[in-house]
Amino acid sequence: MVSHAQTIKESYAFAVIGEPKYAVGFSHFDYVNPAAPKGGNVTLSWPGTFDSFNRYAMRGNAAVRTDTLYDSLFTTSDDEPGSYYPLIAEMARYADDYSWVEISLNPRAVFHDGSPIRASDVVFTFNKFMTEGVPQFRLVYKGTTATAVAPLTVRFKLGEPGKEDMLSLFTLPIMPEKFWKDHKLNDPLSKPPLASGPYRISSWRMGQYITYSRVKNYWAATLPVNRGRWNFDTIRYDYYLDDNVAFEAFKAGAFDMRTESSAKNWATRYVGNNFDRGYIVKDLQQNSSAQDTRWLAFNIQRPVFSDRRVREAVSLAFDFEWMNKALFYGAYSRANSYFQNTEYAARGYPDADELTLLAPLKADLPPEVFTSVYCPPVSKGDGYDRQNLLKASELLTQAGWVMKNQRRVNVKTNKPFVFELLLPSGGNDQWVLPFQHNLARLGITMEVRQVDNSQITNRLRSRDYDMMPRLVRAMPWPSSDLQISWGSQYIDSSYNAPGVKSPVLDALLTQIVRWQGNKEKLLPLGRALDRVLTWNYYMLPMWYMPADRIAFWDKFSMPSVRPVYSLGFENWWYDVNKAARLPAARR
Repeated sequence: MVSHAQTIKESYAFAVIGEPKYAVGFSHFDYVNPAAPKGGNVTLSWPGTFDSFNRYAMRGNAAVRTDTLYDSLFTTSDDEPGSYYPLIAEMARYADDYSWVEISLNPRAVFHDGSPIRASDVVFTFNKFMTEGVPQFRLVYKGTTATAVAPLTVRFKLGEPGKEDMLSLFTLPIMPEKFWKDHKLNDPLSKPPLASGPYRISSWRMGQYITYSRVKNYWAATLPVNRGRWNFDTIRYDYYLDDNVAFEAFKAGAFDMRTESSAKNWATRYVGNNFDRGYIVKDLQQNSSAQDTRWLAFNIQRPVFSDRRVREAVSLAFDFEWMNKALFYGAYSRANSYFQNTEYAARGYPDADELTLLAPLKADLPPEVFTSVYCPPVSKGDGYDRQNLLKASELLTQAGWVMKNQRRVNVKTNKPFVFELLLPSGGNDQWVLPFQHNLARLGITMEVRQVDNSQITNRLRSRDYDMMPRLVRAMPWPSSDLQISWGSQYIDSSYNAPGVKSPVLDALLTQIVRWQGNKEKLLPLGRALDRVLTWNYYMLPMWYMPADRIAFWDKFSMPSVRPVYSLGFENWWYDVNKAARLPAARR
């Protein structure tokens, strides 16, 4: 047997595809002001409530921002996709086949109580996630081991060698063994844990507010990845059960910055004396990067949505053009891809490389994957979408749902077509009634149920719903995280909202994981996956916003360069000169 002699490499920074943008010795990211002043107190809002300080618990509703309590080994930049730069780590050496990696830690790294961050904490954290973390973590890293080979050196030996799996370990939040050895990772926490990041929790009232204070002696404050960032002394989040109440509170000055999700609000309600005087700034920032998109997930494990034709018919009843004109002031674009605004979106007919991937799977694919370019149904926008509804009615009849006494019933069971749309309470849901009306014209009854955030989380985890809204996070390239969203082995993961188990998807995902870092291979794989997902109608495409709507009381300054892949609020700073022009109560 011929064995492959490993080549050992080392680097301070890494990229999934290509090379990192910032060279060794860089002083700060391009999108920050390294001389930004520290200070000022900021109040923000958050929807719902909270009852835990543990972001990784399998129960409870974690407080906002608790995912940032811990520093990680490396951190990412916001102006390039998939690059990693040292934080707790200083550098890493690794095998060229990505079967193992040794990471050297910064000897200055400490937790908030001053105790050092050591390789033993890294090993403890990894093992904690493997034994008490979410199931998908154990599946990804099955067979992987972590060993402290020196006080400041940790070695990971991967069960399944792979570049992206290795790099994903770099963003593991490192937890103090001294605290977490006495607590379970999958249980909620009623008090804040010992942490290590730029902010610590300083005050709270459970379910009502939480305040983060900047750590004045934060050990990593002058590292290149942090210079010019984390500038506010305190950041307080007030919780609101109703977004309309939150909006009025913002206009009155109860909190300082708001991102607006409602096009109608943006067009009609951001008016008044505080806007006229320039106290509140209204800012629409265009965004051409990969975009988050909004969809309605069908639970295909429910019999009512198990047939693709039914899902297509329901999608035909969603009149986006009318909604966008009548309700949203033309502000939205229609979602039509799981890789929106990227070159991995399937925009034309499948090319030779895609056909090579898809042809062996043809028997299990909708014929449209090979013959048509996916496009969500388009209406005239007049509110009387007769042609799409006629097509929907035909599809329903083919699937065994016929009209009887003005109701759509199943020919086998004689049961009416009734399903529940599960929504979070307090949202802007003007689109629900016209959607419900169109479905009623097809003889379908859509019942609407609104529940609080905790119930939404619990019902999502147990897949106890017929249909619910889901946000598909922007993905600049087809990453291995896709297997958590769509892979059969992760079916119990809440990321797989439609409940899909598909050998076709599994086959494509296996190759996507295999070819991480190889753009030539990933391009046809991403497009092929996009075709399979869209033409199976696992989710109904709603919309996306190719811009960010933000409004804020004029007490902030920000860098001249905005990062491509985030809003960059952590790079803003409190401007005492601007604040002095505001009413005293609003400074």
